Amino acid sequence: MKCISIDLDGTLLNSQHQISTENLKVLNKLQESGHCVILNTGRAYADVIKLKALQNMEVPIFCINGSVLYSETRERLFEATLTISAYREIFALLQGLGVGILVYTNYGGFPSTLPPLHGKSIEELNSIFTEFNYDEVLDEDNLKIYKLIALVHKDQFDKIEVVKTALSGRTDISTASSFPNNVEITSIEAHKGKALLRYQQIMNLPFDEIIAFGDGGNDLAQFEVATTSVAMGNAPLDIQQKADIITKTNDEDGFAYAVCHLLDLLKTDEISSIS
Repeated sequence: MKCISIDLDGTLLNSQHQISTENLKVLNKLQESGHCVILNTGRAYADVIKLKALQNMEVPIFCINGSVLYSETRERLFEATLTISAYREIFALLQGLGVGILVYTNYGGFPSTLPPLHGKSIEELNSIFTEFNYDEVLDEDNLKIYKLIALVHKDQFDKIEVVKTALSGRTDISTASSFPNNVEITSIEAHKGKALLRYQQIMNLPFDEIIAFGDGGNDLAQFEVATTSVAMGNAPLDIQQKADIITKTNDEDGFAYAVCHLLDLLKTDEISSIS
């Protein structure tokens, strides 16, 4: 059995944050062919199932960079959280560095998760971050904190390196970037690559191969454990350089193209309509 691990934003989703007809067709055909298809994303579960194309698809979903794993029947198999003390320390550090902060919890995202912020103006983002009362987060009962995101405007990329350097001494966290203007901070046990190995062990599935698709810094973790890693044509150069194969962009059905023409995972008669 082959495992096909697929990132969402910038990979399976196009720039309109939708799954194209061709990509969806290939997803379905991979399942019909007996492969294990896994969605391996930095998104929270609620932001994954908002995608209509995925709502009726029975596939495992790994959320928040491997923090929470769901089976194909939506059973929660595993979760990794940040301690409250770690959260307090990291939050104070990020606040001192003057970056926007998103907090992913079992109550949702505070003040938001990342997808709803796409397309917001600098003024709108500043308003969201400065007006939110973060003290409310810790008021929730039985709070579980899965991830913090440090977010900067696209003319402030230098701050991202400052954040990474400030966090580099911690051994209890994992850091990665899904986009060049953010740093995602999770438990050390949350990792897209570890999630694949963990799922294989939990489900006792002997994967012959792991083929990982991605476009961002948080996908390097799944590239590390993959038999074959595939970077999108829209991925930054440093991500492409870490991959075994580079496919077309996410706006050119790069996922479907790689499956059908670069990896030869489907039979010829199954892909006749896929360019």
